[in-house]
Parts: sequence; structure tokens; C-alpha cells
Amino acid sequence: MKTTYKTYLALSLVIAMASCSESFYDVNTTPNNPTTVPPSVLLTTVEYDAAFTTSNDLNRISEVLVQHMAGVANQVAAYDVFNLRGASDNQWNGEIYAGTLTNAQRLIEQTQQTIPAYAGIAKIVKAYGFSLATDIWGDIPYSEALQGLAILTPRVDAQQDIYLGNSEKKIQSLFDLIKEGMADLDKPSTTGVMPGTDDAAYQGNLAKWKRLGNTLMLRLAVQMSRKAPDQAKQIINDVLASPAGLINDNSLDFQVAFGTDNGKQNALYSFNYVNRTGDLMASQRFLDTLTAYNDPRISKFFTLAANTGKYVGFNNGSTAAAPSVVANRSRYGTYLTGASGEAPTRMITNFNRAFLLAEAVVTLGIAGDAQALYQEGIKASMAKAGVAAADITDYFAKNPQLVTLSGDAQNNVRQILTQKWIANIGLSIDSWNDYRRTGYPRLSLPLNPQGDNPAIIPVRLPYTSNEQQRNPNVPNPGPKMDERVWWDVD
Repeated sequence: MKTTYKTYLALSLVIAMASCSESFYDVNTTPNNPTTVPPSVLLTTVEYDAAFTTSNDLNRISEVLVQHMAGVANQVAAYDVFNLRGASDNQWNGEIYAGTLTNAQRLIEQTQQTIPAYAGIAKIVKAYGFSLATDIWGDIPYSEALQGLAILTPRVDAQQDIYLGNSEKKIQSLFDLIKEGMADLDKPSTTGVMPGTDDAAYQGNLAKWKRLGNTLMLRLAVQMSRKAPDQAKQIINDVLASPAGLINDNSLDFQVAFGTDNGKQNALYSFNYVNRTGDLMASQRFLDTLTAYNDPRISKFFTLAANTGKYVGFNNGSTAAAPSVVANRSRYGTYLTGASGEAPTRMITNFNRAFLLAEAVVTLGIAGDAQALYQEGIKASMAKAGVAAADITDYFAKNPQLVTLSGDAQNNVRQILTQKWIANIGLSIDSWNDYRRTGYPRLSLPLNPQGDNPAIIPVRLPYTSNEQQRNPNVPNPGPKMDERVWWDVD
């Protein structure tokens, strides 16, 4: 399944093709036919690459697996019952490797010696892109990837080495890649040029990029905390001690906005309101949770059915007929899509930072107030979704049992990650990661499950058939969808 974000992905393809051969266009060059894409164009492109990758088909798969949404027809209905083989060739090959990662690497190579701030941003986005890939597939091409013709069949590195590094194999950890990028942000430009309005996320504010770097390290540390608790705790303490700080306000979220013209809308809108309007609708299970929690975000997350004025969902995996008129279904609301597709794709957020720290306080003994962080995450999510401040205050006053951590540490984690799951509608890769590593939120199997193992919700995606055919280092057959990745402790 592929929804094309035409403007930026077409440019990504040109850049990716250019990266395959350094000499093909050396003859008859003209100023009107440049062979090198300017850093300003590359920066904008790589940020939209990351946003599109986060919100397109990999997100749709995650949305139905964690039961934010339900698949009603076509491929998304197959995803809902775990038929995922052959589903993600475009995402692996086009969106991640030939898109986000290739363009980030190209930007690094062009600017490392002249405008290191561009290279620093690209390294942070590169780490983000690789983290998506390894969290979804486990062991992936990493240290030898992105070398063009020099290495056509890169080795597959173990996820543990990608997270923690391996000096013997010359594998840099994701954490060190982020730190290297953050250090580049402080280096002077030799050209007088610096990122500015071409930076779709932060408009050239490098202090905000440093906050993002620290928050991304926090996210990755919590992600691996059950497998490597000592290393995770040290990284989190170092991040908390960093003068650069974290994303600690909604205005600092790592996000990029989209437009309203056809082909320029965000991926959630393009798929659900333009291209495949009948394939996806709200999960009845998620609607039931929001209703049971008296959650005011429900009106921000979803539309009402036009014929009844009520929320109408679909049971995950059901073979029953959905309402034939799509306006009579609950679909993504304007918080997630905008009125015409202009809503931003939110990749790393302030509310997630609060929930991550709350979990770290409970599970790792990090210094802090888990209760205060938990409530901060809920309030930040509600404010982000557009709930009025007075309504947030009213909600807290009327629902103390939902906004107060209680019981033992395990129950605290359940509460934190349930609220994080609610907040992360539209950003479901993160929720799928949480579910896999903790079992929270509590989810029941869909109706009529299939796939490799109908008894469990998949804990990884299978390697893509194209990559297995192209690279002999990729296991073929690879792990099944019930085989856990390195950080996922059963």
C-alpha cells in the first residue's frame, strides 16, 4: 500500500537515483541541469521524508495492530487480521532507505566540512529513520548501508549493536550518532549559510534540534530499558543533566506541517479522505475506551456519523458490513488531518516526553515525580488536541481515578502506557513498540486472526521480499512475526 506524497517523494527519488552514481551526469553539465541538490532543498526533503514514513503505511499497520483504527476493506482489512507478508516493500525500499536515510546521508556528505549544522540535523534525522527500521524489523542493514556502489549488499547488523554499538565490528550506536549530530550543531559554517526557513520543523533554531536529540535518546533508552536497564538509566540521567534540555513544551514538538493542495496533504488525510476513503475507520474498541474514560479528546480524534450524530466504529477483524456511506462512519478528525489535509505529522512530542519520563521514574528509579509527569503528559496531549484549558481542569476534577497513579509499579506502568496509547492516535508505531515491550495497553485479539501465529498480535514485521531477493545478507526465510526483536523482553 502506498499513498504518494508527490512533491517531496518525487524529489526523493531523483536524489536517491543521483546517489547511486557519481559520474553518470558528469558530461554536458549546465547550470539549468544541476547534478547536486542544494542543502536547503535536501533538508526540507529529508524532514518530509521522515514525516511521510512515520504516518503512511507503516503507521496504518500499527494503527490496526494497536486497535486505534480498524481495517474495513482491501489491504488494511488484511493488516487487521495479521496478513502482513508482502505489505511493506515500498516502505522499506522507498520511504526509509531510498528516502529518509539516503537523503540524510547525502546531506551529511555535502555539508559536513562546510555547513556542519546541516550535517548535524541530518544525523539526528538519520538516527530517527534507522530507529524506525530496527524497531520494526529487528536486525537490519545499518553500518554498511547507504554506501552506494561501494557496498551493494550491506551486512545485516544485530539490533543490540545498532542500539549499543560494537567497536569490534565498527558499528556506531544510535546514541553516539545522535550525540555526533548534536555536536555538529555547534560548529561554525565556512560559507556563512545556515539552516533557516528551509528547516520545516524548527526554522533553523538549532537549540530546538538539540532538545530533539536529547528527547530521541530518552525515547530509545526507555525502549531498550527492559533489556539493558543499566545502560538505559545512565543515558537517561545524562540526558537529564544536559544543559540543552528536552522537548518540554508543545511548541517544541518535532513535527512538520502540510498543505491543502492535492498531493501536498498529510498522509492521514490523503489516504482516508482522498485516495482510499472506504478502507479504514475508528476501532470500536478504542471508541469504547475513550467513552469509558469520559475522554474529551474523542471529539478531536474522530468524526461523528452524519446520519446518527454518534460515534460509529468497527470491530477489529470483523467480517460484518460497515456502513456503506463513509460519512456515516467515524474517521480521523481535524486534529489528525486538518480541515483539508494541513495538519502536521507529529513525530516526537512533548506529551510523549512526559510519559517516557514517568515510566522511567517508575521502572528505573530515575529521579522525578511520576505522578506529576503522568498528569503533565495527559494535559499536554489534551491541549495539543485542542481541548480547552477549562475543560481539561474540569476533566481532572471529575476523574481523579483516571489521572492518579495507584497500586504497585506494574499498575502504574499500565496507567501511564494506556494514556500514552490514547494520546498517540495517528502516531501508532510508538504505541506498537510500547505494547510489544510491556503488554500495555491491554489488547484482545481481533476477530478472525490469521498470519504467522493467530494466537498473538505480531511483534515484528517480516523482511520484505524485494530486499531478501536483492541482498543475500537479509535472512530468507526471515523470522516469523511472533519472534521478538532484541529489546522486546517477553
